[in-house]
Amino acid sequence: MADGTDSERAAAGAAPEGEALAPSVKTLALMAIPALLIGAVSALVLWCLDRLAEYLQDWLWGSLPSAFGISPDSPWWIIGMLTVVGLAIGAVVQFVPGHAGPDSAHAEIGDDEPPLPLHVLPSLLVVVTISLAGGVSLGPENPIIAINSAIAVAALTRFTRIPGKLGMLLASAATIGALFGTPVAAALVLTGTVATLRMGGSLWDKLFLPLAAAGTGAVTMHLLGSPAFAFSVEPLETVDFSALAWIIGIAIASAAAGILAAWLLPHVHRLFHALKHPIVFTTLGGLVLGLLGAIGGPITLFKGLEQTGELIDDPTAYTAWQLVLIVLIKVFALVVAAAAGFRGGRIFPIVFIGTAVGVLAMAVFPDAPPAAAIAAGAFGATLAATKDGWIAIFVGVALVGDLHVLPLLCIAVLPLWLLVTKAPELVVKRRATAPPTVGSAAPQTS
Repeated sequence: MADGTDSERAAAGAAPEGEALAPSVKTLALMAIPALLIGAVSALVLWCLDRLAEYLQDWLWGSLPSAFGISPDSPWWIIGMLTVVGLAIGAVVQFVPGHAGPDSAHAEIGDDEPPLPLHVLPSLLVVVTISLAGGVSLGPENPIIAINSAIAVAALTRFTRIPGKLGMLLASAATIGALFGTPVAAALVLTGTVATLRMGGSLWDKLFLPLAAAGTGAVTMHLLGSPAFAFSVEPLETVDFSALAWIIGIAIASAAAGILAAWLLPHVHRLFHALKHPIVFTTLGGLVLGLLGAIGGPITLFKGLEQTGELIDDPTAYTAWQLVLIVLIKVFALVVAAAAGFRGGRIFPIVFIGTAVGVLAMAVFPDAPPAAAIAAGAFGATLAATKDGWIAIFVGVALVGDLHVLPLLCIAVLPLWLLVTKAPELVVKRRATAPPTVGSAAPQTS
């Protein structure tokens, strides 16, 4: 699929003999075709997963409680539903071949992990769908990236000479572009990964194919009618030192919530996994999530994207003390969901937590500019959770859709990075003795 030995080696991510050559125009043009296909297919898989989860959610939280004459907001329904969801996911993880993929507590966006075997995907799709529909405080990002990467690698290996590592990179870029509705997110998340590729040319030579995949994924989601990752917020009128002070102060408070979640996660993970059997600790995790949801209310359930919109659309719906409770409940719900064997990502819940901190700041300090408060809240929590300044800045700007906050966040990231750089990350580090792949013969208890 490349013209010449050096170009083939460059396309494969390996340096040719001597100095690495930039991929030729013909190579990039030919490889753009599978990149575009991967973008469209990755978005379609995500869209299908979202629609399936929505239909199941409507049944679990609409038709089913109505049939029993129970309000879906009833504490008893929330507790019972989350417990049953935990039991169902625990049963799949423990008894279905493939174990529904690796433990999501170990996963990060952009992980350099081998692709999952195809036989793992059906059970992983089942548990992610149940988790999204059942009210678990996790998003779809890590599992859907793993699913699309496995599909892309299997197809490219069978029909092309494109290496699997590049296929995984394209699938990751496409899925991130589809998740956030813009290829900019993928470019920022994957710039560091792309820069390390052993191929010649400029950074944009290396970003060409991932951006093609990400752009196609974003456009496909828009064509399918998926809502954009942005909400209507009163724009920031002036860029001044007052707005910068608001952003830094609120971002620090929001980062503290992210640091709390990151500190708790490995300890809670250890407690749950000491029970050994997934069907036991995931069911227990579902019970705990149900209790937390009963206390915090429906606003603290699910991945948090729609709930983020609810907070932004009506920031006066909750008192300051109610918002404090919502933030704490969601922090603990995210930690329990990530620690107790549920499958999912942590970006969307952490954005909700940050948004809630921003709305809390507006409730306590009515003079706080809405765009600055909400952007700073999402920015601070995301930076603490991911340790990635690019994605944190992107989330803050994209959430409010106001470019006036961009230069302020770029300044605020400097002092905030000093706060979070040595803090724990929102992930459980793998033990050295852990099996290297999901296909290992060693039993998995996650």
